[in-house]
Amino acid sequence: MADVSPPIAELYRDLHRHPELAFRETRTADIAAGRLRAAGYDVIERTGRTGVVGVIRNGEGPTVLLRADMDALPVNEDTGLEYASAVDGVMHACGHDVHVACLVGAAERLAETGGEWEGTVIALFQPAEEAGNGAQAMIDDGLYAKVPVPDVVLGQHVGPAPAGLLGAHPGPAFAGANSIDITVYGRGGHGSRPETTVDPIVLAAAIVLRLQTIVAREVAPQETAVVTVGRIVAGTKNNIIPDTANLGLTVRAFTEPGRLRILAAIERIVRGEASASGAPEPHIHYAESFPVLENDARGTERTNEAFRAAFGVDSVLDPGEVSGSEDVGLLATAAGAPLVYWILGGADSASYLAAAAAGTLDRDVPSNHSPHFAPVIEPTLTRGVDALVTAARAWLA
Repeated sequence: MADVSPPIAELYRDLHRHPELAFRETRTADIAAGRLRAAGYDVIERTGRTGVVGVIRNGEGPTVLLRADMDALPVNEDTGLEYASAVDGVMHACGHDVHVACLVGAAERLAETGGEWEGTVIALFQPAEEAGNGAQAMIDDGLYAKVPVPDVVLGQHVGPAPAGLLGAHPGPAFAGANSIDITVYGRGGHGSRPETTVDPIVLAAAIVLRLQTIVAREVAPQETAVVTVGRIVAGTKNNIIPDTANLGLTVRAFTEPGRLRILAAIERIVRGEASASGAPEPHIHYAESFPVLENDARGTERTNEAFRAAFGVDSVLDPGEVSGSEDVGLLATAAGAPLVYWILGGADSASYLAAAAAGTLDRDVPSNHSPHFAPVIEPTLTRGVDALVTAARAWLA
């Protein structure tokens, strides 16, 4: 298939240089809407606040929805790229700029080749995936009253696999996730007189250590789960014991019973440690939440087979269960349609293979959300555009 460079590559560099956080993706949305209109799509803007949807009808046939997320992360970029983020403290550290550029390229390609397929294509640019509520915001804003209900939802996520590799895992493919904010309370005082206080920092430390036993001792060895404390904040000065400490947790699981069991264990441990410390009742707040992403088994094989036919057997791998999370499944569930969501490799192949041989992948190949995450432009973009077009064509008449 044709190399998409340089127009899509330049679009990608521009998006990377101008990242926007969840529900603030106005510039990105304007660019997507303009490109879709120029390609002949009927465009609906501001669905779910900043979401954009383009529809092109081409005779009778199935309706295929192709989705890309648009938002960036509050990360200071440290890639050294000449097209690095120009926005302080904000970076496309998860590759959503790749997703947008590839969907623009695929939407334009499908519009140009209408004589080779029949049906309806929906190109959906979603806000706020990182916040976990962008897909739901579009649904709640009447998405499927504005566009046809799709027969299948398709999409991809770039990751630190060799550039150009593709693969969708059937069944539970991305973990369900919860973000939890916990405040524990103590009684503050002078650091020289700890006996007059209830120290919330010691309490928080005890909670952090005890949380490690959930996966080690309460989750079956054949299950996959993650409990991470990503944030702990307390105190203002070395000799002051504060009144409160705040912890931020993320939880990942691949089954609903497993997720609920972990959440119950977290609440039990937090309340139990607070009681053991003589502290007041803690406050537990559930923030963003992602359902388990379930790939349709038959649809996954249908799409992977199209990939193997187009790109060769060696270009298609099963990535297994991914512990990251995604809200794209909500778009499929709301439509009652199958979902197929695959991984798109974006790492330099030579560097990846060298790191794999040395056993240093975790150190030398930056993952999503890293300030060093930088997918190679090619063959990533060309394969990403081709993959979306190939998958759509596998479902269109």
